Amino acid sequence: MFSFLVNADGGLTTAGYAVCIVIGVALFIAALVFAGKVSEKKRMGTKQLVFCAMAMALAFITSYIKIFNMPWGGSVTLCSMLFIVLVGNWYGPKTGVLVGLVYGILQFIQEPYVLSFFQVCCDYILAFAALGVAGFFAKSKNGLIKGYIVAVIARGAFHALGGYLYWMDYMPENFPKALSSVYPILYNYSYLLAEGVITVIIICIPAVAKGLNRVKRIALE
Repeated sequence: MFSFLVNADGGLTTAGYAVCIVIGVALFIAALVFAGKVSEKKRMGTKQLVFCAMAMALAFITSYIKIFNMPWGGSVTLCSMLFIVLVGNWYGPKTGVLVGLVYGILQFIQEPYVLSFFQVCCDYILAFAALGVAGFFAKSKNGLIKGYIVAVIARGAFHALGGYLYWMDYMPENFPKALSSVYPILYNYSYLLAEGVITVIIICIPAVAKGLNRVKRIALE
C-alpha cells in the first residue's frame, strides 16, 4: 500500500518525502492558525505566531546537536524537547500538542523509518505531540518543570508502545531474560530520562529560570 512512499530499507522514497513535506507544511500552517485563535478569550497576535514558529525551529535545530546516539533509534539531544514544552507552557496544551505534532512530522522527514503507519504514529507523530501536555501545568507552581517531566514520560509511553508492537525483534541477545518484558520501556526511557535530567538541571539554574520567565512574559504580552 505504501510501497511508492517507502523503500525496501524502511526509508522514504522521493514521493514519500514530497508527501511528508506537503503534510508537514499543511500542519505547520494549521498550527500557526490554531495558535492565533482565541485563547482565554483573548485573540493572539502575530508575535505569538512567531513565538510558536521560533520554538519549533529551535527544537529542530537542537535535535541535530546529539550528545549520545542509541543503536536502534533515539538520542540524547541538547534540550530539543524543551522548546516544544515551552509552547505548551506559554499557550496551553491544545497549541502545544498541535505544534508538537507538526514537529513530529519534521522529525520523521529528518530521520524516517517506516515499518507501518501506526509505528510512524507512535514513534513520531503521537510521541512528539505528547510533549504539548506540559501545558496542563502552566499555571501551577513550578509548572514548567512539572510539565516538562510529565511531557517526557508521555512521549516515552508512545515510544514504548511502538517498541512492544514493532521493535521487540531488535532486543540484544545478551539482554537479561528476566527484563525482556520491559525492554522497550528501559530502552526508550534510558535516553529520554537522561536528556530530561540534563534539561531540568539547566532550567533550574537561577539565571536560566529567570530568562525563561522573562521570555514567557514577553510571549504572553
